[in-house]
Amino acid sequence: MRFMASYDMMETIRNTNQWLGASAQAMASYPAFSMFPNPALEWIGAWGAVTERTFSRMVVKPDWNIPNFVGLDGTDRVVTEEVVMEGDFGDLLHFEVAGRTERRRKVLLVAPMSGHYATLLRSTVISLLPDCDLYITDWHNARDIPVSKGKFDIEDYTLRLVDYMRFMGPETHVIAVCQPAPLTLAATAYLAEEDPKAQPSSLTLIGGPIDPDATPTEVTDFGHSVTMGQLEQFMIQQVGFKHAGVGRKVYPGLLQLSSFISMNPDTHKDAFVSQIQRVAKGEAHEHDKHNKFYDEYLCVMDMPAEFYLSTVDRIFKSGEIAKNDFTVAGKKVDIGKITTVAVMTVEGTKDDISAPGQCIAALALCTGLPDDKKASHLEDGAGHYGIFAGKSWRQNIRPLVLDFIDDNETRTPPGYRRKEAAGKAAEKPANKNAAA
Repeated sequence: MRFMASYDMMETIRNTNQWLGASAQAMASYPAFSMFPNPALEWIGAWGAVTERTFSRMVVKPDWNIPNFVGLDGTDRVVTEEVVMEGDFGDLLHFEVAGRTERRRKVLLVAPMSGHYATLLRSTVISLLPDCDLYITDWHNARDIPVSKGKFDIEDYTLRLVDYMRFMGPETHVIAVCQPAPLTLAATAYLAEEDPKAQPSSLTLIGGPIDPDATPTEVTDFGHSVTMGQLEQFMIQQVGFKHAGVGRKVYPGLLQLSSFISMNPDTHKDAFVSQIQRVAKGEAHEHDKHNKFYDEYLCVMDMPAEFYLSTVDRIFKSGEIAKNDFTVAGKKVDIGKITTVAVMTVEGTKDDISAPGQCIAALALCTGLPDDKKASHLEDGAGHYGIFAGKSWRQNIRPLVLDFIDDNETRTPPGYRRKEAAGKAAEKPANKNAAA
């Protein structure tokens, strides 16, 4: 009950702050106060508006809100989400593009289960949709999963990825972003031994901790500085009676959010102070830069306790993937068995979460893969977020990833995206059925 009381206390604090913000905003908006203009009331109202919005977002699962895009024929393409594989802990989501008949690269985007929803990759999805037939892993909030559904640790996560790859088939190109990179590599190696025909065509690993000790960061230092007992004592709580997952042990999203913010407290403090000033002056708007970022950043989800603890213990402390000593259901997974799947790694020079050196370690583990099936890219000046969703991704990394996919695509001619960019593919009707 102590763990459950802690969970409910955090929710009570969040709920109280949301109420205080709404109350302050309502009070400052009272019509009678307009008779005597008072700058202090404007500041109170602005503080209330920002506070209420901030704390209300923490318990919301964001919508995808994928905008339409213009197809090659000049018509709008409407995008809808469709669940193609359901699961207790996560679904496989397909982005259906209305009216598109051309064959596109089949891409599985593996989203992190690290505190935020898969919608954190919304901008990544939007950038890939015009060129790809896109699927994504949509992990569920652990607080909403009944205890009767059982556990979900890193082995269960790996086997779930195996199921997704089998479902999508061998012509799939997998892109894993951040936290799932080592487990996606392990899932590919698992298929290489158990079901070689189901292996994807290519695997792109972006900013993932394949070998966390290759380049230490605050994240890796924290993992080594605490014991598993301390983590379980201070990070794990039980879901309260308000949710379907009552009694389930989790690493709460609110606690994770406090950890995220504590890494750069001054940056976040300045951002919110500036936003309150803009609201008070009437310069803020619904979709300004601050709201666009924090509306997503503040939406957090609980993580199954066994997944969090096994990740810290086996990926960061023991380095099982880095040592090629990872096991699933008692069977050792040999990364060296990957011999046909092309592997590419992407890193950013200013990534302070998965620093350069951690992800590229995957290539050395693929001892059975020819060098011409390996590729790597180090993006100068890019931080962690930038390598999969920022300017660096859009302008530099995304084109490289699509070219890498094309070079290992069995359904379409190599280098198709380059031809399309030059306008050649759209001008040749005969190539329409072969379009990537």
